[in-house]
Amino acid sequence: MPKTRAHSIDPQALATSALGFLAQDPERLGRFLALSGLDPANIRTASRNPNFLPSVLDHLMSDERLLIAFAETENLRPEAVGEARAALAGDPVHD
Repeated sequence: MPKTRAHSIDPQALATSALGFLAQDPERLGRFLALSGLDPANIRTASRNPNFLPSVLDHLMSDERLLIAFAETENLRPEAVGEARAALAGDPVHD
């Protein structure tokens, strides 16, 4: 079993990495943009909205294959994405 990162992951950094992961593949990015109603011209403006990064993680969590691919790329547990999402929303995380 591969090693995974510890629980102390910066939620904002994880969400930013998730956006980068989506941006690396035109199909993944295109699907995210289509579902979010954004386009490449306004994604930078949207990223200033406090709900943007949680929405990136929501997108990953809505597709199990995408979530697992991201988790493997980042060498972390898939559950860490949900934990980061909860932290960004200010929700308490229960172990």
